[in-house]
Amino acid sequence: MKYIKQFLVILGISFVGELFKAVLPFPIPASIYGMIILFIGLMTGLIKLDAVKDAGKFLIEIMPLMFIPAGVGLMESWGILKPVVLPFCIITVVTIVTVMTAAGRTSQWIIRRDKKRGKLND
Repeated sequence: MKYIKQFLVILGISFVGELFKAVLPFPIPASIYGMIILFIGLMTGLIKLDAVKDAGKFLIEIMPLMFIPAGVGLMESWGILKPVVLPFCIITVVTIVTVMTAAGRTSQWIIRRDKKRGKLND
């Protein structure tokens, strides 16, 4: 019964996100609105962590299953995708390396900046 209640809380928040998507003219997916609402609710204490924790853990555990339909769709579209696989793979690798480099350098910059501030304040 606990899981059902927690799923209903998550579904209710998702529904509010869908309403936001229908009402607001921004090109933001309803799921993003829902995540923002959930985040704000958790941070302000309007939604207690215990109200969604177990259902959230369950959803994260079964997340790999959610990628199976997308994988099957890719396999069914292989004839269309085959000519662009190499460029797609190259773009993917370059993008991954770029994002990892940018994230690492930004993290290092923030850590160094915080260390310098800490030394200046001591």
